[in-house]
Amino acid sequence: MGAMQKTSARLLALLSLLQARRDWPGALLAERLRVSPRTVRRDVDRLRELGYPVLAVKGPDGGYRLDAGSELPPLLFDDDQAVALAVALQMAATAGAGLGEAAARALTTVRQVMPSRLRHRIDGLRLTAVEPPSARPRPQVDSAVLTALGAAVHAREVLRFDYASPAEAGGGGPVPPRRAEPHHLVAWGGRWYLVAWDLDRADWRTFRADRITPRPPAGPRFTPRDLPGGSVAAFVTGRFLGSDGSGDWPCRGEVILGLPAAAVSRHVRDGVVEELGPDRCRLVLGSWSWIGLAAAVGRFDAAVEVVGPAELKDAFARLARRYADAAGQAAITDK
Repeated sequence: MGAMQKTSARLLALLSLLQARRDWPGALLAERLRVSPRTVRRDVDRLRELGYPVLAVKGPDGGYRLDAGSELPPLLFDDDQAVALAVALQMAATAGAGLGEAAARALTTVRQVMPSRLRHRIDGLRLTAVEPPSARPRPQVDSAVLTALGAAVHAREVLRFDYASPAEAGGGGPVPPRRAEPHHLVAWGGRWYLVAWDLDRADWRTFRADRITPRPPAGPRFTPRDLPGGSVAAFVTGRFLGSDGSGDWPCRGEVILGLPAAAVSRHVRDGVVEELGPDRCRLVLGSWSWIGLAAAVGRFDAAVEVVGPAELKDAFARLARRYADAAGQAAITDK
């Protein structure tokens, strides 16, 4: 390897180290790079010439810090970082954030400057995102809105915004802007949501990002509250799987099915399947309604024994009457 190649490889290693932690003592950098402190100083000067804002840190040990600059300097990636970036750009088109075109252009730019060995790896990683069937449209969110929401979350500043909620539409007058303490920006099922404490309703809310229009300027800073459930994952799961926010469905029942557990488990995402024998299993499942729960169990072509609760048994009875009436009407029509 020539002197120029060695220097370039060392600069890349130095940049990677500076990105890995906030402050680096000069002596430790020299030890990690296996060079002298003087060489580290020269390499830092080269990075500065390339546009990287490397600051000198004062102190007994001295050191360096990679700071944020006003312009985007040339980017250096090792092989694994470059491949990961290309994969992430391919996946960005499916994030529902209105970034598909920009991500495609960025991927083209990155690929053009890659060495041939990496281009071959990237070309072999062409991804096709296949979405599961869904009756829900997948709205696109303006990237500027996501940026504004993310900035408010990071700064812990009260957010004022207009919210195009169907429940509030048609009220016959202007709807005042919402005021909320933004806590998290999350993606769920192909949609973006803002998790926030609604100041006017004094309660936690999840707002769809595609319905939000921020109103600058931002409000005062706030001290973050503790989310119910202990984590944003538990909170969001609870809100979308159960109306009470407890992380459970509002209707949950237990049945015994005349099918092997393996045949049932592959079709159950949120339920619990327990094997009771070669051709019997216990299924605990939830739904938004008792009728919906009974219908979900009825999709399995097998004998059903309802363990409970009584509401589920009543739902099966109602469905049985409806199906019997439908079968009777079909028989009359066929005559």
